[in-house]
Amino acid sequence: MKNKIAGKVVFITGASSGIGLALANKLTSLGAIVYGVARSKCQEKGFVCYECDVNDSEKMEQILKEVFEKEGRLDVFVNNAGYGIAGAICTTQTKSIYDLVDTNLSAVINLSAKAIPYLKQSKDGRIINISSIGGIVPLPYQAVYSATKAGVDIFSRALANEVKPFGIKVSVVMPGDIKTGFTANRKIEGGKTDDEYSKSVALSIKKVEKDEQTGKGPEGVVKVICKAITKKNPPLKVSVGFWYKCVTPLVRFLPTKMVNWIVEKSYCKKAK
Repeated sequence: MKNKIAGKVVFITGASSGIGLALANKLTSLGAIVYGVARSKCQEKGFVCYECDVNDSEKMEQILKEVFEKEGRLDVFVNNAGYGIAGAICTTQTKSIYDLVDTNLSAVINLSAKAIPYLKQSKDGRIINISSIGGIVPLPYQAVYSATKAGVDIFSRALANEVKPFGIKVSVVMPGDIKTGFTANRKIEGGKTDDEYSKSVALSIKKVEKDEQTGKGPEGVVKVICKAITKKNPPLKVSVGFWYKCVTPLVRFLPTKMVNWIVEKSYCKKAK
C-alpha cells in the first residue's frame, strides 16, 4: 500500500478530527502529500490544514487552486466533512435542517464539481465520499441526517458514470457506529422534555450515542479508504465492518416495511 500512496496529493474535508484526522495522519505516514480543511483550527503538523467552512464556496475554490498551483496535481479528494442533528422532526428548527443539508450534501456536490478539473489531470483521480449506514437504514429522530447520507450515496453513483471518461473513480464509504467526536458534536433538537413523547425521543438518542461510543475507532474506516485509493478498480459502494456488510444486502432483499419494523424495535424506546 505504501508504494501506491506515496507521493499522491490528497485533499480531505473535515480534517481536524475523527475520521478525517485519522485518515490525514495515516496517509501522511504512508508518504502522501496531504492537505485538509476544517471549520476549527487544526493543530496537526504532519499536513497542511486550512481553516474554512466547506460551505464557503469562493474560499474553497481559492484553496483548491492554491494547492494545485503548489503541487501541480491533485490525485484524491475526500468529502468527509459533516455532522449530525437528532430529535423529532416536528421540533427541529428550519435553519438546522437547511444548515445540515448544506454541509452534508450540498457541499459534497459543490466541492466535487470544483475538484474534478484538477482530478482530470491526474489520469487516475479518485473522489471518495463518506456516507453512512444511516443512509441505507434510516434512523428515527435522525431523519434529516439519514436523508443527507442517502443523498450522498445516490449522488456518488450518478457521478461515477459522469467522470468515468476522465479516468476518475468514485467510491462512497458507509461507516456504521464509530467512536469519534461525532457523537459529542451532534446537535440535539427538541422542544419540551416533560411529556412522554419527548422522553422517548431522548431515550432513543441515548441508545444511538451508546452504540457509537461502544463502537470501534476510525481505523477501520481509514483502512477501507486507503484501499479505495490504491485499488485499480475500487468499489463504488462499500460498508465498513462485518455486521454492516451483512446489513446492506439484507436491506436490499427484505421488504421495506419489515426493515422499518426492525429499526423501530431497535431504536424507538418507550419512556416508562
